[in-house]
Amino acid sequence: MELVIASRNVHKIREFRAILKKMSGFDLYSLIDFPHYVPPPETGATFEENAILKAAHAAVALNRYVIADDSGLIVPALGGAPGVYSRRYAGETATDKENRQKLLHAMRDLNDTSRQAYFECWIALASPEGIKKTSKGVSEGMIIEKERGSFGFGYDAIFVKHEYGKTFAELEEDTKNRISHRRKALDKIAPVLETLLQDAQ
Repeated sequence: MELVIASRNVHKIREFRAILKKMSGFDLYSLIDFPHYVPPPETGATFEENAILKAAHAAVALNRYVIADDSGLIVPALGGAPGVYSRRYAGETATDKENRQKLLHAMRDLNDTSRQAYFECWIALASPEGIKKTSKGVSEGMIIEKERGSFGFGYDAIFVKHEYGKTFAELEEDTKNRISHRRKALDKIAPVLETLLQDAQ
């Protein structure tokens, strides 16, 4: 059964594939396999709205089952920033490093509990007929003052997961995929995916 990951972010696609590999019945694709497809603007006010928007649009346009996510980093002490603007926090064309640098600058006078933060991920599963399921995953930690680690992407190099003492960029891929916000959200959607596989047989 074909399932499209509604992303062209190679890091995110790799993470999805690693987490979904236990479901061997799916032929996984991504938007890289559909170069002419143009995703809709991410106009949602929340991660959930954006995930639904991306999944529903791609499912109709590609006539396939689609799984999409929208996720980002939330710092309560900054009023929830960068939030839904995580990917473009330092500007529409900003690099991951520029986004991290802007956040570290914004937090330069914060310490201790004020540096608490969490990643939030919403995943939506859609067919051409509509949304089948949405789910949420959260990973809590804190923002350190300097980047550490060379793995991961986005804000991984400045986010330390509670109880691990390492940034997401320092953790081995298998470990991160076991504890990440995206994994937690996918685990909640897994029963629906398994039902789809059974129905397709």
